[in-house]
Amino acid sequence: MIVINIVMQIRPEKTDDWLALADSYARNVNAEEGCLYFAFSRSLTDENEYVCIEGFRDADAGSTHTSQPYVKEFFEQMPDLVSAQPQILYIDTPHDGFGPMGEIQPR
Repeated sequence: MIVINIVMQIRPEKTDDWLALADSYARNVNAEEGCLYFAFSRSLTDENEYVCIEGFRDADAGSTHTSQPYVKEFFEQMPDLVSAQPQILYIDTPHDGFGPMGEIQPR
């Protein structure tokens, strides 16, 4: 499984453009066969910071993802939306997805 986390700062005046692009992009990525999950979240402490979490079945699924036309379009539009270079964490792990968290269970 490939796990990717990206932290990005969005220009405040570009928030509406960002939200439209992020919505469309997330729907496309989540429809990919090899995508296990894909989501953007807004930081609770910085309204201009967004975090992307993504998981792909394996390196082949990640490669298929990066070859999609909407990925190229996303990368072409992002330089106009970010205020700083995004930071990425990329992990290739033997796990196959999320597992239960032992410390918290519903009452």
